[in-house]
Amino acid sequence: MSDVRIDKWLWAARFFKTRQLAIDAIDKGKVKLSSGERIKPSRNAKLGERLQIDNGAEEWEVLVVGISGKREGAPVARLLYEESEESLARRAALIERKKLFPEPFADNKGRPTKRDRRAWERATTK
Repeated sequence: MSDVRIDKWLWAARFFKTRQLAIDAIDKGKVKLSSGERIKPSRNAKLGERLQIDNGAEEWEVLVVGISGKREGAPVARLLYEESEESLARRAALIERKKLFPEPFADNKGRPTKRDRRAWERATTK
């Protein structure tokens, strides 16, 4: 399969959960060629192409080494690209930073439940 749209390839390589999310990211300029050139969702993925991908949670710099339009398991999807050393180091540093300095409300699940409120009241009244 050599003619696969870039949005479909990003979905098959598991950078985005849906093709629509991949299309939206491409339209917003979150997916670029390594030269910084913006692309369109209908562009075909090409072997040997370097991409910069920002999926909201992480930033990747990858080399396309396989073409597939079929979404498979993560171990198979990982064979479609190679991540650069700089990208690996940057993502590892980000993970370490998140461990040391977690977001203040990362555990916040929204509005407290009645059970949470009662537990908080018991803890503060003693």
